Amino acid sequence: MDDTAKYLIHASIAADGVVERSDVVGAVFGQTEGLLGDELDLRDLQQSSKVGHIDVQIDSENGQSFGHITIASSLDKVETAILAASLETIDRVGPCQASVEVTDIEDVREAKRRKVIDRAKELLAGSFDESVMDSSKILAEVRESVRIDDITEYQGFPAGPRVGDSDAIIVVEGRSDVLTLLQYGIKNAIAVEGTNVPDAIADLTEERTVTAFLDGDRGGELILRELAQVGDVDYVVFAPEDRSVEDLDRHEIMTALRDKTPYGDLFDGDEPPRPSAPDESDVASTASTAESVAPAVPVGETPVATAGNGADASSEPDTSAGEAGESDDGDESDAPPTDGSEATAPDTPPTLRGHVRDVIDGETGTARLLDADCSLLDTVDASETFDAVSGAETTPYAVVLDGEVTQRLLDVAAQRGVEQIVARSAGEMVKTPVDVRVRTADQFAAAD
Repeated sequence: MDDTAKYLIHASIAADGVVERSDVVGAVFGQTEGLLGDELDLRDLQQSSKVGHIDVQIDSENGQSFGHITIASSLDKVETAILAASLETIDRVGPCQASVEVTDIEDVREAKRRKVIDRAKELLAGSFDESVMDSSKILAEVRESVRIDDITEYQGFPAGPRVGDSDAIIVVEGRSDVLTLLQYGIKNAIAVEGTNVPDAIADLTEERTVTAFLDGDRGGELILRELAQVGDVDYVVFAPEDRSVEDLDRHEIMTALRDKTPYGDLFDGDEPPRPSAPDESDVASTASTAESVAPAVPVGETPVATAGNGADASSEPDTSAGEAGESDDGDESDAPPTDGSEATAPDTPPTLRGHVRDVIDGETGTARLLDADCSLLDTVDASETFDAVSGAETTPYAVVLDGEVTQRLLDVAAQRGVEQIVARSAGEMVKTPVDVRVRTADQFAAAD
């Protein structure tokens, strides 16, 4: 009957008492018998296979019963509608008051047609193209399988198979960079996967000859800064500006590595450059500032020595940074003039360290938004930091927060282009954007 049915009658039933399936079936036959004449008698229609079995699902709860009735019909539309309407005359099931309502008459053939159409669309979209693969797809698929097979892990971090036993390693940013180098036969690369350099990789750099091969963006500079502080860097290579290592072809990668620059020739001390360098007159004017900033040197070019860099650094007194009252970690702006002509107000510290001291050490429960010169853009309650960063008219360069950095705040800071966050504490992060440097007050103080 189910194979030849044209329509399905769906009806709901409710009874004021506990009833069973057999009670409902009996009520359907008993209360519709003789109602529509001999031609539409339900028992005769079943015997002639024009109506299928009465399918009943019934559940009881809190002394009441609720269920669903389904009847398959091969009658025409008019006869099926009359049969469905007769079900609504049922007012009792066993000893209980009951009500039946027809909810739908489903055209089985239409449902089958929709199923056929949907399946035909799937077959048309997926089956005919899968059997055809051009040569470029074949090469890409085979090359990818080789790359995936070759990549390994070193203490949980993506690495080439030679990292464990090679005398020299290449430190890159992410897994995709390791895969790119593997594709071109370089098997001694390891990825830090974020701006926070892991202890395992920091310890590894103490034992090997290390080349830092990083993206040509702010994230690459931040990773080099961190790597230089916690590990040992021998050579530096940057991808072209605004490009990633994974975007370079074989020729560009080999040329960049061949022209790598010794770390000591780029920077004086352990600090890599800030993203924007001052001009030479600014560098010559203040020794402490000269030690904290240096122009980024493109791959393959010999850096030009300026005050505070290379051999000329020896002519400057080592105590210059101490006299200025600031560390050389590249986070401070130039010291204010001492002639009294432009004295800075006490409540507006000109340095990032001054803001940290006022906001966090002072336990103010607030947050400050600063521009690139560490000038104050806004001061808000710590609980309103997310909204302040999100809605700031001028994108802050740094945020100093007497509170905890959350993943939500870090995400909006990365979206707006904030470059630094210093907070009292940091929560557990699922992901750390490479463009935002996050430090706690303790970590900031330890950089002295």
